[in-house]
Amino acid sequence: NSTYQVNDNNENLSWQAIGYAGPDPDHSSTQNDDTDKAFGPLYEGIIDLARPPDIVADDLRRFGFTVRVHGQKFKLPELAVDPSMIIGCDAVVVGSGSGGGVVAGVLANAGYKVLVLEKGKYCARRNLSLLEGPAMQEMYLSGGLLASDDLGMVVLAGSTVGGGSTINWSASVKTPAHVIKEWCDEYELELFDSDLYREAINVVCEKMGVQSEIQEEGFNNEILRKGCEELGYDVENIPRNSPPDHYCGWCCFGCKDGRKLGVSETWLVDVMNSGHGAILPGCEAIQVLQAREKGKKKGIAVGVAFEFQQKGEKQIWIAEAKVIVIAGGALCTPHLLKKSGLKNPNIGNNLHLHPVTMAWGHFPHYHYKKAYEGGIMTAMSKVVAGSEKSKYGALIQTPALHPGMFAGLMPWISGTDIKGRMCKFSKTAHIFALARDKGSGTVKSPNSISYKMEEEDEMNLKKGVEKVLRILAAAGAEEIGTHHCKGKTLKVKQASLDEFEKFVKDESSRALSDLSTPICSAHQMGSCRLGVDPRTSAVKPSGETWEVEGLFVADASVLPTALGVNPMVTVQAIAYCITQSVLDVLRRKKRE
Repeated sequence: NSTYQVNDNNENLSWQAIGYAGPDPDHSSTQNDDTDKAFGPLYEGIIDLARPPDIVADDLRRFGFTVRVHGQKFKLPELAVDPSMIIGCDAVVVGSGSGGGVVAGVLANAGYKVLVLEKGKYCARRNLSLLEGPAMQEMYLSGGLLASDDLGMVVLAGSTVGGGSTINWSASVKTPAHVIKEWCDEYELELFDSDLYREAINVVCEKMGVQSEIQEEGFNNEILRKGCEELGYDVENIPRNSPPDHYCGWCCFGCKDGRKLGVSETWLVDVMNSGHGAILPGCEAIQVLQAREKGKKKGIAVGVAFEFQQKGEKQIWIAEAKVIVIAGGALCTPHLLKKSGLKNPNIGNNLHLHPVTMAWGHFPHYHYKKAYEGGIMTAMSKVVAGSEKSKYGALIQTPALHPGMFAGLMPWISGTDIKGRMCKFSKTAHIFALARDKGSGTVKSPNSISYKMEEEDEMNLKKGVEKVLRILAAAGAEEIGTHHCKGKTLKVKQASLDEFEKFVKDESSRALSDLSTPICSAHQMGSCRLGVDPRTSAVKPSGETWEVEGLFVADASVLPTALGVNPMVTVQAIAYCITQSVLDVLRRKKRE
């Protein structure tokens, strides 16, 4: 998209026409700051694998790891080369997001040597571009251009140090009581009604500074709140892991000042401060290594092989450990487990995506605010969130849409039409409906997923679209529409009541599973779900895999069902609980 492109002064001529500031104007002062604050708290603990191996080895030894260069203990015949370095530690954590970050922080605080392997890059505060194109390439899985195999679902997933917590929209919602009840009663998972889980929720919320106050609301959320209040719909503040005055619409590209407290500002900082751990960004785990003890059917996890590029050449190293925790997210974790020889048929299945569809309203008279400014999520409505009986419905919330994503979602009618829509960009509010999906999909690889909504999911999204169109109109929109390919719009103030009702009915009753309307997902979960039976689950209630001892999973993939709300708090809380089981294994091995 041309709105991604900038000249030598980091400017784009089209931005003025569409009312866009480009990168956050307040970020330039941070970029010129050479203090530790500008780099971020992880800088000293990030190990750059692009440097010569002997320097990397020295860095690892400085953190207390053992290093053997050109070790040949492991032979991997399925790989093109043998490992050139073997690192010894207590625990390897694959992934640094809301799951892996918590695990690493708790283990390091307990005194264990922890090595974190992260596929994505580390983007220090001063190095953030806050420009849509580069940020998507650097911080999102597949550059943000990821879709289901049939193109029916557009998927956004973080792939950077801190994972999704680095680029998410700050919403920090606790696990709903009805979901906890369902997981306890229907899935027999006693963990979720335990003192440990309640402790975990409190610990992670305190760690992230979760609070619900707002000093000033951004454009989209102000519209959502105003429309709901006019119609008498439920509307409430969204708890956030940022302070009340955090008025930033660029957090989807990283937080410029670290006041959004994702794991790279909290749990991973514990790893650094403990002196017991380090992070290796830019490397991809390719296989969990197992040992076999005589007389045992199960394998024992003993290490992880990972690869990275060094001066244009692929390098393969190994991290040996007493316990392995996989936390690569719901799209990457199943693939790694399968490549490592695990056969449980539930691995990769039961993928839930919280499908989202949006509607928009044009507000040309909101002169003092622009659509991309302000807290991304501060208000939400549960007006179609489900009945007491089903609890499967849709949340009404607001997205972060910068020009490239805005243009990609808007329907293509003609060149003239899209130019007109882009010129309205800064005064166009978007509100979406997010379904707690009963439908599910399958992860074949991180870049290949299948997914199908159930009829009830589609019905709930349609109900949500109907409410969103009414909210936008009630808030004073002059024009409203959806992302349906026909691109129909309604001039609200020129329409009769009958015309308005017909438009809302027509646009909210259109099919959503025929590729005529973009459906998006920013939450992926359930592809390695917890359970009490290996026939219906991928991992035990403790998070340990059924097939390999000492191999745990601790990320969004372990959720038993779709959650129905933003998952960050729930994922961190589950990871905190699973880490207690990991600690039990480490303590036992220490005694042996």
